[in-house]
Amino acid sequence: MAIHHFTPDPGCYRNTMGAHPPVLTIAPGDAVVTTMVDARGYDKDGSRPTAGPNPQTGPFFIEGAEPGDTLVVHIDRLWPNRPTGWSSTVLAENVVDPEFVRNLPELPVIDWNVDLEAGTAAPAVPIPGLETLVLPVEPMIGCFGVAAKGGQFISTATSAEHGGNMDYRGFAQGTTAYFPVFEPGALFHLGDGHATQGDGEITGTGIEISMDVQFTVELRKGQTIAWPRGEREGDIFTAGNARPLDQALQHATTEMVRWLATDYGLDAVAASALLGQCVEYDVGNVYDPAYTMICKVPRRILAQLTKLS
Repeated sequence: MAIHHFTPDPGCYRNTMGAHPPVLTIAPGDAVVTTMVDARGYDKDGSRPTAGPNPQTGPFFIEGAEPGDTLVVHIDRLWPNRPTGWSSTVLAENVVDPEFVRNLPELPVIDWNVDLEAGTAAPAVPIPGLETLVLPVEPMIGCFGVAAKGGQFISTATSAEHGGNMDYRGFAQGTTAYFPVFEPGALFHLGDGHATQGDGEITGTGIEISMDVQFTVELRKGQTIAWPRGEREGDIFTAGNARPLDQALQHATTEMVRWLATDYGLDAVAASALLGQCVEYDVGNVYDPAYTMICKVPRRILAQLTKLS
């Protein structure tokens, strides 16, 4: 079990997620300490070693990973590494009524001052009506996952079975994420850090910022999943990525039914009865070509079930 300290050079960033040459080979149980540039490619020093959208650090080759396995990624530490971020300011046209689109203003990207010690963020130039606005820093990873299915190289502007640009607030420090493996070595990518973001990323950005990150990988040999999964202190969840939004919900719900079957022995009737009364849904990205829906089951409910060994 090793801890690798990896400093990316300009050749270590990708704007697609696929079977790129790996930047580092690691073993199950290993941890990696590294950095992520922001969505436009700017690092902690304000330099721009790469271009957007959503440059990914990686990929990292995990020894022994083969198609049909599941990659486990523990997000051990995630924190901004510079005192400024940026965001867009106007709602996306697809999240308002069509007749309201003409009322949307054209406003520039704004800068944010991020107090790394206090864990707060505020507009660098006060916004009229929001002069006293101060937000808590709640870091999350907007875009991460493995090499895409079927030998594809999929843009980091969107998402699919491999993960990608899901922009879900739950992919934060302390969360464990699970990804299906489609290529030898899994080829794990990560990037697009947000200091904070509302559900849906409805302006097309969070507070975009570069990050320090530490993650640990594990491998579940022969365990096949279809869509990304996650777990944290309060719940387990599954992610579906597609458009329209109802298809993303279908993928997420079906993956949760599979999880309840393999880990808790619930058949379709039992899973349906359970989810029908206790399921919770979150909205991930509703801005990009594929939307993301999250299907959650609270741990207080799971505690009443018998987990299979």
